[in-house]
Amino acid sequence: MTAAKRILIVEDEPAIADTLIYVLNSSGYQTEHVGLLQTALSRLQTDSFSLAILDVGLPDGNGFDLCRQLRRFSDIPVIFLTAHGDEIDRIVGLEIGADDYITKPFSPREVATRVGVILRRIGKADANKPAVTPNAQFDLDSQAGRIRYYGQLLDLTRYEFLLLKLFIEHPDRIFSREQLLERIWQDPGDVFDRTVDTHIKTLRAKLRLAAADQDPIRTHRGLGYSLQGR
Repeated sequence: MTAAKRILIVEDEPAIADTLIYVLNSSGYQTEHVGLLQTALSRLQTDSFSLAILDVGLPDGNGFDLCRQLRRFSDIPVIFLTAHGDEIDRIVGLEIGADDYITKPFSPREVATRVGVILRRIGKADANKPAVTPNAQFDLDSQAGRIRYYGQLLDLTRYEFLLLKLFIEHPDRIFSREQLLERIWQDPGDVFDRTVDTHIKTLRAKLRLAAADQDPIRTHRGLGYSLQGR
């Protein structure tokens, strides 16, 4: 028997959240509810979820901003809930990476049905992926937030994990410091190019501890960094 899929509900109206929790739990899903953008971001960064339902209007921000930040480190499916039915809102939501868009008021069972459709589609896509990872020496478990290198589990900080994950998923691609800041750090305006260099240095040191004779991260002077493909 497979484990229940975990759904994060980000909604500041308790009555709506309670309704979604009830119908999703009744449909066999596990749910977690938070009401603030920053709390949701923290949970998404530190734990594994199968799908997120995001209210567009939140007390400390909006779901669009949350989705933009989420897409820097995760590709889990997202469904937006909103009180607005304007076409431009739907377009913006889909363009920044949402999988579906539902306008309030809505049928809770319709939401559960859409969740099921999206997760089945994702499951079929995952089943069709090649079993071999792009870099055979790495074993990436995105859901658990773990990476093994030549069979050894790496003790990585969050940013080290996100950097290495990005490299593994795009072997031989050169990323500039600016691209890495934009993709990995929540607010790249508050950090500097040197931050990338520092994290690359510590990441290399941890990789050498696991395989002293290997140095898979390549420095391209004036361009950036890449991970050597296999």
